[in-house]
Amino acid sequence: MAFRKLRENAELTLWEALIPVIVLVALLAYNVLFAYNGKVNPDDDPLNGSNQFLLLIGAAVAAIVGFYNHVDYDKMIEKVGLNLKDTSEAILILLMVGALSSTWILSGIIPTIIYGGIQLLNPVIFLPIALIICSIVSLFTGSSWSTSATVGIAMIGIGSSLGISPAIVAGAVISGAYFGDKMSPLSDTTNLAPAMAGTTLFAHINYMKYTTFPTYTITLIFFIILGLNQNANGVGGDEIKQLTDAIDAKYFVSPLLMIVPVLVIVMIVRKTKPLIALLAGTLLGGLFSVIFQPSLVAEVAKVSNLDFHSAYKGVMENMVTDTSIEMNNEKLNSLFGTGGMKGMLSTIWLIICAMVFGGVMDAIGALARISKALLSMAHSIFGLFSSTVASCLTMNLTASDQYIAIVVPGKMFTQAYKDKGLDPVNLSRTLEDTGTVTSALIPWNTCGAYQSKVLGVGAEHYFIYAMFNWLSPIMTLIFAYFRIKIKYLTEEKKA
Repeated sequence: MAFRKLRENAELTLWEALIPVIVLVALLAYNVLFAYNGKVNPDDDPLNGSNQFLLLIGAAVAAIVGFYNHVDYDKMIEKVGLNLKDTSEAILILLMVGALSSTWILSGIIPTIIYGGIQLLNPVIFLPIALIICSIVSLFTGSSWSTSATVGIAMIGIGSSLGISPAIVAGAVISGAYFGDKMSPLSDTTNLAPAMAGTTLFAHINYMKYTTFPTYTITLIFFIILGLNQNANGVGGDEIKQLTDAIDAKYFVSPLLMIVPVLVIVMIVRKTKPLIALLAGTLLGGLFSVIFQPSLVAEVAKVSNLDFHSAYKGVMENMVTDTSIEMNNEKLNSLFGTGGMKGMLSTIWLIICAMVFGGVMDAIGALARISKALLSMAHSIFGLFSSTVASCLTMNLTASDQYIAIVVPGKMFTQAYKDKGLDPVNLSRTLEDTGTVTSALIPWNTCGAYQSKVLGVGAEHYFIYAMFNWLSPIMTLIFAYFRIKIKYLTEEKKA
């Protein structure tokens, strides 16, 4: 009760609430654009440590603002703890994805997908096909994270083999993954948004089609055009043969290996918890490594003859630490190197630091104060939509979590939409069009950090190509400005 009294007696001004945000954004901008501009090696990357520390500095600045306004230190720590608790599953999923991708490379699952992909696809049609495949998988699984961790990784591999920039492929993967995540009734965010706005799931999904389908169509056309421009840079028949021969020389390639990814996708479609499905995929990948690629397991274990102990050691080393599979092709050398669970630690570190910043910001009342200011600017219908979009973006930037970017604006704006005579589906659609999809575009957001690490491409590099994600909030604002498909409350609902 004492804490509540202090907060009521010392509510932050808007400028006080913005101080930590301004400091953090300025430091991150300097870090990415200047301090690490033109880095010479992959280890010299702000995501490997300095961005994390800047998030802690931002949290310290927020804490100072809190102390000035008499907010108790223990309450800040308590909120940080709750934030970390909420991200515990995401951290475990990240660790499991690191292990899964490593075992799928060692077992030959990903090499087999790449082997078939570079023979069946060509650079002209690959990008729109990648977008569509990821859209379908995500629609049926309801998870952008699971889509990226399975077919997304394979698409990056196939695209690299075809000579297409990983940043472009990542843009197609993320665009497709978030289309499915947004429109699937199995998705947690698709269920969360209507719950916060006060409408039903299927009314929400039905109303989203008006902004989502035009955005998706433009995105598909974008990748068709990009694909046509890839033709001159693609690989020819001789190079394709060199790549497939190199894979053949190192791996046993067989359709039997596809049993594992198919089982994982089926498990996710049947609503198995992602962590359980990924664990099953990792264990099966390790088993298939021993069965189908014993020579590679021996190579990882640094032995000449494989027995139970060396097989165990080889598979475990592959799951948890750096592994390099030496190929006869330079492209494949870089493609088949893995970091295992160890490779995910910098991303986990980033998420933890982001949750510290978001927790302190929430505890001192900064997030609520910023949302309140945005709400006060909503004088017209377009202003209300614009304020909702701005609030979702602010939460994704500051709280670093897409769920907070849906929950906080959802709670803040529900009554405002009713006061304007607007049906709750307007709010739920805007929450999804902004809160869900833009999370993957912010490097220190949990979603941006996850996608960057899993796909091996920084958010700053795939940002422009993830057209579906940044075009979605713009499409929402266009519809709001021209009053296209704006649904008003019926007299019955008003009553």
